[in-house]
Amino acid sequence: MSKPTPDYPLGENGIDTTEPIAPDKESTGSASQPVKNKGKQANTLPLSLFVKAVEQAPVAISITDKKANILYINDAFTSVTGYKAAEILGANESKLSDKSTPRQVYYDLWHTISRKQVWHGQLVNRKKMGQRYLADLTIAPMLDEHGAVSHFIGMHRDVTQAHHADQQVGNQKQLIESVINASPVAMAVLDDSKRVVLDNQMYKMLISELDKKEPALFFLDALEQEVGSLWNNPDKRGFAHLEVRVEGAGRRGTRWFACSGNWFIEDDTCADNFFIKQSKDYLLLSINDISQQRRQQENLQIQTLRTMLAEEEHIRGIRETLLGAMHQIRQPLNQINAAIQIMAQRNDVNNKPLKDLLSQVQLMGEDTLTTLQRCVPEIPESAVVPVNLNQLLHEVMLLYSTKFLANGVVVDWLPNPVLPSILGSANKLRMLFKQLIDNAVNALNRAGSRRERVIKVSTSVEHEWVRVSIADTGPGIPINQHNKVFEPFFTTEAMGGIQAGMGLVMVKEIVNQHNGMIAIDPDYTDGCCFNIGFPVCPKHITTVTGHE
Repeated sequence: MSKPTPDYPLGENGIDTTEPIAPDKESTGSASQPVKNKGKQANTLPLSLFVKAVEQAPVAISITDKKANILYINDAFTSVTGYKAAEILGANESKLSDKSTPRQVYYDLWHTISRKQVWHGQLVNRKKMGQRYLADLTIAPMLDEHGAVSHFIGMHRDVTQAHHADQQVGNQKQLIESVINASPVAMAVLDDSKRVVLDNQMYKMLISELDKKEPALFFLDALEQEVGSLWNNPDKRGFAHLEVRVEGAGRRGTRWFACSGNWFIEDDTCADNFFIKQSKDYLLLSINDISQQRRQQENLQIQTLRTMLAEEEHIRGIRETLLGAMHQIRQPLNQINAAIQIMAQRNDVNNKPLKDLLSQVQLMGEDTLTTLQRCVPEIPESAVVPVNLNQLLHEVMLLYSTKFLANGVVVDWLPNPVLPSILGSANKLRMLFKQLIDNAVNALNRAGSRRERVIKVSTSVEHEWVRVSIADTGPGIPINQHNKVFEPFFTTEAMGGIQAGMGLVMVKEIVNQHNGMIAIDPDYTDGCCFNIGFPVCPKHITTVTGHE
């Protein structure tokens, strides 16, 4: 291509440097002239200063005619492309093209600048030595005094390394997102306002399955009921494998989740904090569904519990029988002792043989009571640990499933979705609930088939107390007997055996041992309803594990 003849003398890089700016002329504001400025200093600047500014600019600059033939380049252009002025002036800008840029990009470029608009985009170019590079290019039309396009000015930078870095960041981000989305564990990132800013597919599934508020907030609230505040911890300690039991979660029924959390810090990207570093705290919350494992453990545990409770029930039966026999023996012994005391006060010589006989009977009775007392089996104490009453009630109802079916009993199970733990003995509490459900089933059997056979079991949380309600649709207990049922050997049954009347005594004793309360609801009219309450387990932040 022949070198065009410019409208002005050319310097080394192809531009005239001889004409200064006239001080009495104003700029028209076109792209080919300096921006309009009436200031005295701007009007007296020589053209050579503007030429030096372009020549020394750190951005590759070229000026072409309307057909993209290069008329001028600066030093940065040579640094980027490798072409010196003598090698490129007069050639077309297409000499830089690698031919791998789509034609649509060039069409958009020419369509834009032909309408006197600035075009900005990226082209794949080739340097003098053949290396490809990515050019971030801006082309602007230069207008003459009539407003017509006379030249084009192009400015471009080699952004190959920046593009490579951006692509690597994008690829890493995509890889991380793919790994996170493929994870079987639900994950969510929360900012310091407890807003979810990032989650994965399993978390989205959890949203649809849990008909609750934001799952992350739901689980954090449940955890904080157990261990105290996780969010306002100044040391920002993480936590691991904290279990949350959720009742009636979606269509899968009772579910168990293991929750873990780790804090991380991200520097603020706001321009205001460029020189003064500011950071934000984020919490990565992991929610792992462990329901299958817990159900397997539960099935094994139920078999063990069935055996253990049967043994304990047998021991309690023997214990109640012996205590009942001792109670029956104690009553006549008390009467004999009263008779001996009366005879002693009267000092009746005639009745001395009878008094001696009664004294011998009393001694023999006391010996018998002592022997029976030694035979009463002790129930071993179990450890006091944090226990979930939903779990214990669920286990007891599983143990009773066969009995419920055999007696035609329908169980209405209404647990609080998430229940804080209480401090207690799991075995004793199971016996407590077992006794109350036994009473409910017996009450339904006494009522016969005239009423609907339903046992309602519900749990709730109220003022740092865990409440349990066990109600039946049996004949009920008269209100004047509500307190008497907790007395030894009192029974509402028409015929009671020697063990009758001791079950609720044991229930009351276990409730007292756990600092709880039990009462019969006087307002319940469909049968009998026992209301039990236990204080919530004190929150122990030490259950949260720290991370290094």
